[in-house]
Amino acid sequence: MANQNKGLIGRYWSLLTRPSSIAMGIILALGFVAGIVFWGGFNTALELTNTEEFCISCHEMEANVYQEYRETIHYSNRSGVRATCPDCHVPKDWTHKIIRKIAASKEVWGKITGLIDTREKFVEHRKSMALREWKRMKENDSRECRNCHNFESMDFSEQGRRSVTMHSTALASGEKTCIDCHKGIAHELPDMEGVEGWH
Repeated sequence: MANQNKGLIGRYWSLLTRPSSIAMGIILALGFVAGIVFWGGFNTALELTNTEEFCISCHEMEANVYQEYRETIHYSNRSGVRATCPDCHVPKDWTHKIIRKIAASKEVWGKITGLIDTREKFVEHRKSMALREWKRMKENDSRECRNCHNFESMDFSEQGRRSVTMHSTALASGEKTCIDCHKGIAHELPDMEGVEGWH
């Protein structure tokens, strides 16, 4: 009986430690297919959440910042080029995009908990949300602005005197970045008292 048990255990052990080539092939094939399905599904979901339609599917976004954005040059202009929500708020490269998506979960939490579910609540929290976004843009040297705006392509002869001065000095030297001067370019400004560099 002991030899029989040992034989049974030995066979299982042998099966686990030396699976047949057919079993290994099946496991690898299933793993490969599962990987494709997972990766494809993950990236599809990621891209679906990276559209303006998705952004304004939250009442808080559609009723507040989206309505403000519709009045700006980023929505309608003579050139017909439109920047949508993700163009300014979501990085294009994969790593930074994932980090931004994780950070954006805080905004979803604000919707779920009702923190910003009315205009009054939204306005009350506007400054903290704006400060967080400006900080992100400052730290990445306005990377999302530069997806469309290229310093090397600027025609200073088409700009006002103040713009030429700022672009050719502070921006060119790297002392300032786009968001330092263009806060409120697409949305209403909050109470700016105490905001660094703003007077």
